[in-house]
Amino acid sequence: MSGSRCDGVVALTGGVGGAKLIWGLAQALEPSALTVICNPGDDFEHLGLTVCPDFDTVLYTLAGLADPERGWGRADETWAFMAALETLGGETWFRLGDRDLALHVERSRRLAGGEGLGTIMTDICRRLGVDQQVLPASDDPLRTMVATADGELPFQQYFVRERCAPAVRGFHFAGAAQATAHPRALAALSDPGLRAIVICPSNPFISIDPILAIPGMTEAIRAAKVPVVAVSPIVGGAAIKGPAAKMLAELGQEVSVRTVWRHYGDLIDGIVMDTCDARLAADADHDKLAALVTPTVMTGPEERIGLARAVLAFAGSL
Repeated sequence: MSGSRCDGVVALTGGVGGAKLIWGLAQALEPSALTVICNPGDDFEHLGLTVCPDFDTVLYTLAGLADPERGWGRADETWAFMAALETLGGETWFRLGDRDLALHVERSRRLAGGEGLGTIMTDICRRLGVDQQVLPASDDPLRTMVATADGELPFQQYFVRERCAPAVRGFHFAGAAQATAHPRALAALSDPGLRAIVICPSNPFISIDPILAIPGMTEAIRAAKVPVVAVSPIVGGAAIKGPAAKMLAELGQEVSVRTVWRHYGDLIDGIVMDTCDARLAADADHDKLAALVTPTVMTGPEERIGLARAVLAFAGSL
């Protein structure tokens, strides 16, 4: 489905949930109108390779290569590499499919050769037929660390190896203070043609906060002086995907869209909430925040496109 011409939009996103909305936005906008800034906090080094889970999920989703059942990795994947690695006693808690492995090997080879992450991934996007500008928030290493009741864990160990079991006590983003925001991300945020910034329905703590922790990123969003709208990942007191609801409960916060908009504070101008949370729209109004009540659960392509169009129209009304 081809998109209609629209002014520029920058979207901040994490992985699976955010990638669904990114796909919808890509159908509603001309390719040149959409810039995607991906969470770098999930990135990590594994088996000697640099793995960028959130970026890769967005890449595969836009390229039409994503596995629709797992929500991550490539469709029609095979697992011969992992089977062979297991026989050698290697680490298998984080599974890399045979097709997916090619991306990690090539990215790591080029990083070792001195190329920047953004340059590498822009080239790979082009090779896979992705015309939108998809960027890491920074070329510099930034790693989400999870403080838990069992001690501090790198995010992927908490999320995949430990299956989110340890109780969460907090987060910090190693390397964030030293990181430099990607120059093309900052350029997109300062483009005079920019008309809206969308925060996708990704976990605020571990998918969006790492982006905002990079020096200059929040300031650039504020300086853009365009509507900033966030889509809640919490629907009816539960997370559609991932551990957001569990984290909120363990941090002693209300598991609610209200917590999401108050977490973002005055950075956002509008919140998009599901119809089942319509009763909270009055609370948003009390907080002097515009609210859009609309179906947000993206069960298929039509729902993704419908939500994207609703979000764009909402931003345009602010």
